[in-house]
Amino acid sequence: MSGWPKSSWEERIASFSGTSDLLGLLADPADPQAAAEAERLFWMTLASGWFTAFADADFPDFVPAVSTHLHCVGTNPDFIYGTATIDGTGSYLLTGERGEGLFLLMDITAGGLGVMDTPGPSLGLLDFDTLKLDVQGRFSLLLSAEKPVDWSGDWHRLDPSARSLSLRQASYDWGAGREARIAIERIDKAHSPRRRSAAEITERLAALAAYPKRLSGMALGFIAAQRKKELWNRLEHDDWAGQGGVQGQHYYQGLFRLVPGKVLLLESELPDQVRYWNVQLSDMLWNSVDWMNRQSSLNGGQARIDSDGRFRAVIALEDPGVPNWLDPGGNSEGAIMLRWTEASSGPAPVLRPVALADLRAQLPADTPEVSPDLRENQLRARRRGVQLRRRW
Repeated sequence: MSGWPKSSWEERIASFSGTSDLLGLLADPADPQAAAEAERLFWMTLASGWFTAFADADFPDFVPAVSTHLHCVGTNPDFIYGTATIDGTGSYLLTGERGEGLFLLMDITAGGLGVMDTPGPSLGLLDFDTLKLDVQGRFSLLLSAEKPVDWSGDWHRLDPSARSLSLRQASYDWGAGREARIAIERIDKAHSPRRRSAAEITERLAALAAYPKRLSGMALGFIAAQRKKELWNRLEHDDWAGQGGVQGQHYYQGLFRLVPGKVLLLESELPDQVRYWNVQLSDMLWNSVDWMNRQSSLNGGQARIDSDGRFRAVIALEDPGVPNWLDPGGNSEGAIMLRWTEASSGPAPVLRPVALADLRAQLPADTPEVSPDLRENQLRARRRGVQLRRRW
């Protein structure tokens, strides 16, 4: 085809193909199941990258680079995520409705996980509950280097090094409340859309082709590091400061391993006060286990707290008939993460193997039994709730 830049096309294909170098991070690269799932991860991260590959700081939009289907790097089932590319020297107006979720937080960073981003530190976390609402329940937030003298609404200073805004909208009761609605626009420049040049398209496609190696490498590298620490059936504490986590959280993370005839019992005290908490399972590629069709996660609104005030959950391949079953999605090995957000303390959970035959003896006597029919109804309600709140 006349004018087709074949060499650039071949270079991009070769760049994406180079992602296969990451197979060496698998526990067993020769395992065909693991290799197939790794290849699926590579394609997933390529699809995820499309949302940010052509982001424009002059025309920002909050896009969902992770979701129910793009569930890499330990996506939190309780969050709706959004990311927007900005220029820290510009001025941006955010307007909309806070919604009825638990919280809506925005992290201003010097660089996020977007295709064209260079990862950078957090420059500040903004809680939308601190904003003033008008009589219609709407907010107006200005981000800029200086506050205009005639601006009477909420204002937040924008650091010139800012390059990305990351939203996290949390919900305990999926699909039950009204979600946030947010528009963002740059106001220090005239609204003048432009057509991208061939050179810019080529540059961004090259970055997109290389992106799966970057994002998949982050996921596989995280799990490889957990394996190296021998975190099997135990948890370590991390705050994920400067690594994309939410400020003011205690994270407990580790690996689970199930053996025939045994389940894993997770036990923890609860903080006296906590704004949000959850526990979730991922596979050995750090993909969150399908939370729409499986009870692979529980949050502070979904979990049953035992009569002694403790939280107990059971990780098992087959339904053990307890309320707080965590379904690993057919994975006998995987990752687990529990987080306490804005908590008065950060209790350390304990994970221990228990013989399936002895499970009931290890639980409080008043632990209910969940029948197959009840579980079926719960899972169908869970599926509906996820679909009612997701954003594409």
